[in-house]
Amino acid sequence: MSGDLDGPLQKLNQEIGAMNQKFSRSLKELQNLVAMTDQFFIQNNILGSLKNTADLIIEELFVNMVSYNTETKEDILVELLPKDKGIQISITDFDVERFDPASIDAVDTGASLMDRQPGGLGLYLVLKMSDSIHYEYRNRQSKITVSVESS
Repeated sequence: MSGDLDGPLQKLNQEIGAMNQKFSRSLKELQNLVAMTDQFFIQNNILGSLKNTADLIIEELFVNMVSYNTETKEDILVELLPKDKGIQISITDFDVERFDPASIDAVDTGASLMDRQPGGLGLYLVLKMSDSIHYEYRNRQSKITVSVESS
């Protein structure tokens, strides 16, 4: 994006209460992610009951990107947008292979722990806790957009 658009775009984001920030590919960034959601929820006066859900979704997606997309050193973009009844979370990973979290095999939560395969439970929770999830992949950019609404 050209520098000429940064000012107007940033102003528009402030007017609608949106936030976006890039984070380095490090699990040490988790506390900074939580600080961002804290600020977002306060700034937009959104029900605190959604915050734990938002934090869990952001943490799970971020940790998966850091842990599994090891072919890139690019920062991860997190965008938060207030919606009528909740929030929209978008997380974009750059210079990576395609991975659609909605395409994972279903987790058999009824199976005993001994019979379960490791992995997938966090993404399963993200899918269950989200009201909607949308995946885009273009030009080696993987973007996951999740909507969470209050009941």
